[in-house]
Amino acid sequence: MTSQIGKDLCALMLVPGLSGYEDRVRREISARLDALGAAHRSDRLGNLIASFEGTGPSVMLFAHMDQLGMIVRRIEPGGLLRFERLGGLPERALPAQSVLVAVGPGRDVPGVIANKSHHATTPGEKYQVVPYSDLYIDVGATSAKEVAEMGITIGTPVVYAPRVTELAGQRIAGPSVDDRAGCAVLLDVARSLSERRSGPPVHLVFSVQEEFNLRGALPVAQTLLPDIAIQIDLILATDTPDMEGRGDVYLGGGPAMSMYSFHGRGTLNGVIPHPAMVALTERAASKAGLPLQRSAHVGALTDLSYVQLAGSGVASIDLGFPMRYSHSAMEVCDLKDLADLSTLLGAMLEEIGPDFSLERDDYTQ
Repeated sequence: MTSQIGKDLCALMLVPGLSGYEDRVRREISARLDALGAAHRSDRLGNLIASFEGTGPSVMLFAHMDQLGMIVRRIEPGGLLRFERLGGLPERALPAQSVLVAVGPGRDVPGVIANKSHHATTPGEKYQVVPYSDLYIDVGATSAKEVAEMGITIGTPVVYAPRVTELAGQRIAGPSVDDRAGCAVLLDVARSLSERRSGPPVHLVFSVQEEFNLRGALPVAQTLLPDIAIQIDLILATDTPDMEGRGDVYLGGGPAMSMYSFHGRGTLNGVIPHPAMVALTERAASKAGLPLQRSAHVGALTDLSYVQLAGSGVASIDLGFPMRYSHSAMEVCDLKDLADLSTLLGAMLEEIGPDFSLERDDYTQ
């Protein structure tokens, strides 16, 4: 791995940080900001903010640090662990997965989500998805007492076992690409901002609890009251057989902007980007000679859905990197897309001067 974005991504993917338990990730990112000489601060929820002074409309550029996973719900007398899901954890992808029970640095406990032995599986069970409430985690313990001695209690966080697999063509696979890739991009932007001579005020925010309730970034937005919010996260790649017909976003095809997002499953929220931000993104990509993909999707949601409503409203857009196999233990992204996304963000910030208009009528007919 030669690129700095790639190095940062791989390092961050190896740090467990379940939603609500992001502190280890925050400290890892803080150390990198310290190395850049970038001042930063944290709020009570654990959001990490690095601010760069400037003139013109203020920009909140953010990505979430947390990942989805599980919470220990019950410890069986024989030492097996029952769990609750935290975030959109797909039940069909859980059996036989390696996990990490995040007790603490140097004390984390590896485990595996049980999968019923094939030789005892009935014909009807072979094609059924087992409800997560029937699953359990095996850490090798033989009693509840032994589990307690490991430091595991009810409420202990659990994540997919952190790992990084380097695929061909600068592609990376593993858990928490969503959204440690976005965090790696923000760190790359921080390097540029630490050396710039002019530009708008920029607040880089590494946010918390996106996978839990999408609202962890709200206190930051309510405090900063930015004029512009740019959220960095995955954009669903549609270049595999199972995603055919869902869109035209390709891994390795460059950064993408979301033209429409809506959850549609209980959370009636989403983002329709501000026309000034669409025009800015298109103009910056064209000037920089970068490809720009477009996405419109139902079923996905980011914390921008709530950030955009801060104060009197924030001119907002979701930008991101194509990613395959979302919320699985082996998500896949392309490092070239991350590098191009960082370049695009730098070009966008250069375009935001003191006279940059956020009046909708300047962009719509």
